Amino acid sequence: MTGDVNGVQSGHTTPVPVLVIETDAGIEGVGLGAHAEVGRVFPAIDGEDPRSVVALYDRMLDWVFKAGHAGSMFGTIGAVDMALWDIKAKAADEPLWRTLGARERFVPAYASGLDYGLSEEELAELYGRFAERGFKAGKLKGGRDLDRDLPRLEIVREVLGRNSRRPAVMFDANESWNQAQAARYVAAIEERMDLTWVEEPLRRWDAAGMAVLRGKVRAAIASGENLTGLEQYRPLLDAGALDVVQVGNVWGITHFLRVATLAHAHDLPVSPVAYNANPVAHAAAAVPNLLTYEVQDLHFPVGLDVDQEFDDGGIVLGDRPGLGILLDESQLSPGSSAGAVLASTGPHIRPARAALRLVAEPDVSDDPGAATEAGLVTR
Repeated sequence: MTGDVNGVQSGHTTPVPVLVIETDAGIEGVGLGAHAEVGRVFPAIDGEDPRSVVALYDRMLDWVFKAGHAGSMFGTIGAVDMALWDIKAKAADEPLWRTLGARERFVPAYASGLDYGLSEEELAELYGRFAERGFKAGKLKGGRDLDRDLPRLEIVREVLGRNSRRPAVMFDANESWNQAQAARYVAAIEERMDLTWVEEPLRRWDAAGMAVLRGKVRAAIASGENLTGLEQYRPLLDAGALDVVQVGNVWGITHFLRVATLAHAHDLPVSPVAYNANPVAHAAAAVPNLLTYEVQDLHFPVGLDVDQEFDDGGIVLGDRPGLGILLDESQLSPGSSAGAVLASTGPHIRPARAALRLVAEPDVSDDPGAATEAGLVTR
């Protein structure tokens, strides 16, 4: 059972879309996350040098300028951007965290999960596995039933208390409250325990509401995982609405780096929200204002061999070039792949020589196996 206060789904698998971009130099880049609009975005990078990844990110935004880049389009750009960064680091024969200038391979993290549907016993077991890896901080989902949420928060605190006398405990409402509800609910929790932060207490665009809420609760206000573009962060930062600036992994490496810089200019910490294989962890290791990184699973999707370990309450990045992800396509299911429209013109776009190609037919097996997450590959 996975989900949050807005809904729980049953089932044993969660699909993990995988995008593979091939170069004429024989280097393949891997991007994770939904990429339904790849057929529209790919022409913006076709024929380009993938090492120009930051410029290509802006080129993709320019390419879809008229229709807009939010939603699935922004996710597609993020997956392509991730694959290009993977290529760039592989071309340099070094892990991405080194390419981005990180000094340390360790990324501090906190335990989390789509845990709303779990029983109290299952919840204790989940966070117990994190405690065995040294985690000292954790986050719980809730927001509808205080009598249910309070004992569950205390379970998280108790389990992680094996590693710290004062473990950090966070609470995620997933945008399920209005301002009055949020103030009452968080105040009731804070009568029993301290919260490090309350996450997405209001709708993601409610800058005024979150700014007012900051003055009513002791917990820090964290939000931002669903914002797509710096223009969506600016109203919240200008209003003083956030204490912790969050960024979704699925929006790519370049987006995270830009948001981290914007947050740093406001003297605020940044915290990435989890996704399978933790691809943005490489970028998180390289920014000066990283607070902590969400980890939702201590295992990786079927068909993905990821060069990471979990120890001492964080992610330990490896030395494999790029993102450190190897694919076993015999264990992956074919994903839907929209054919790329090989155009060389578009808004603000100049033609360039071919250096990339997209292959629409993946080599996959009919049996993806059974696991918590299963990979779906698009080439």
